[in-house]
Amino acid sequence: MKRLLKNKIVWIITAVILIGALVGNSIIQTNKIKASKTTTYTVARQTVKETLSIAGTIEAEELATLRFQSSGLLAWVSVKEGDFVKKYQAIAGLDQQELQKTLQKYLYAYDKTRWDFEQTKDEYQAPAQNYYGLSVNQRSEIDRAFQKAQFDLNSSVLDVELKNIALKYATLTSPIDGVITRVGTPIAGVNITPAQADFDVVNPTTMYLSVLPDQTEVSKLTSSMSAQIIFDAYPDVTVPGTITSIAFAPKAGESSTVYEVKLNFPLDSNYRLGMTADAAFVVQEKQDVLAIPLSFLKTENGKQYVTRKVGNNKEKTFVVIGLEGDDYVEITSGLAEGDILYD
Repeated sequence: MKRLLKNKIVWIITAVILIGALVGNSIIQTNKIKASKTTTYTVARQTVKETLSIAGTIEAEELATLRFQSSGLLAWVSVKEGDFVKKYQAIAGLDQQELQKTLQKYLYAYDKTRWDFEQTKDEYQAPAQNYYGLSVNQRSEIDRAFQKAQFDLNSSVLDVELKNIALKYATLTSPIDGVITRVGTPIAGVNITPAQADFDVVNPTTMYLSVLPDQTEVSKLTSSMSAQIIFDAYPDVTVPGTITSIAFAPKAGESSTVYEVKLNFPLDSNYRLGMTADAAFVVQEKQDVLAIPLSFLKTENGKQYVTRKVGNNKEKTFVVIGLEGDDYVEITSGLAEGDILYD
């Protein structure tokens, strides 16, 4: 029994020694890896860039939603989603039987009113020849008769024109060249309201990228400024873009004060309405200036400093910085080209 207990103690001591050796070796390897990393930087001249990245969405200048002005029986639909249509092309229509018969009825009413007008004219034509020889009452009677007949005739003409317009509006036509992106009611033969049978059409040649910088960012952008665009759908492709307009007033309906900035970019069949992207603008750039990586710059009591190699020692050196870019920061005072810094 004592021998068995002694063996267990030996095993435990051996395991502790092995674990200690493994942990020690791991620490040594970690220190070697840390030591092998580059922890110094030689001050040199660089190009320092400050960029501004803003998310955006593809929109279109020519985009329309078409609806009928009145309810009725949807008689025909000549398009489906994805179809290309020409400007003024008819795409759907309501049943026109009732409208045509109503128009015919008002045309008959117009004819009758026209005959009444001519009859009134004949009845008062003879006494009107001696108009100024008539009494004041007689002249007033003639004037009122002609005015009433003329009003009736004008009203009848307007009725016909209104019914003709209603007949015209029973057919939907596209106001632009474009692609049908949505058909609210694709099947004819059903009764619809204006809100049910709507058609969306967009002109893909008028697409642009819309970005919404806030009030602190928009001041850094100018018209015709270029950008590098990366679409979320194509993360490996960078597309050039150019600002075409910057809104003067904030965009309505947003939770914060943002301004719409429109960018043109090369269009092709890969892009779709609503795709998202990031646009990167170079707002400031300085070439051939002394610069160091941002990670080497430290701050103490509101002042910037670096750890510089002086002989075989490390020395804290305060510096004055200029343009702070995305990766590098310009050094305007405190360092010279060739100085070695420690991270």
